[in-house]
Amino acid sequence: MIRHLVLFKLDDGVRRDDPRVIAGAEAFRALGSRIPELTFWECAWNISDRPIAYDFAINSAVADRDALQRYLDHPAHQAGVALWREFSTWVIADYPFEA
Repeated sequence: MIRHLVLFKLDDGVRRDDPRVIAGAEAFRALGSRIPELTFWECAWNISDRPIAYDFAINSAVADRDALQRYLDHPAHQAGVALWREFSTWVIADYPFEA
């Protein structure tokens, strides 16, 4: 199994109630039921207000590297990424784990 973690940081001046951000969060929330490669899916807004905190997180899992690539290439994922690219930056970590 591979864990896929993504942390998003909103650009300076961008707020969570911005319509673009709302659309981006909704697009990512829907991925769990739209992409069959995902064996686990959760995403949410961070509740921490510490200066080093990121704003939004995705925690997901797939079976293997091939499944990860299919997830990354999936049109619904690509559409969500295109939305987030407009107002944020992010970091990722992909690592193996045993279920």
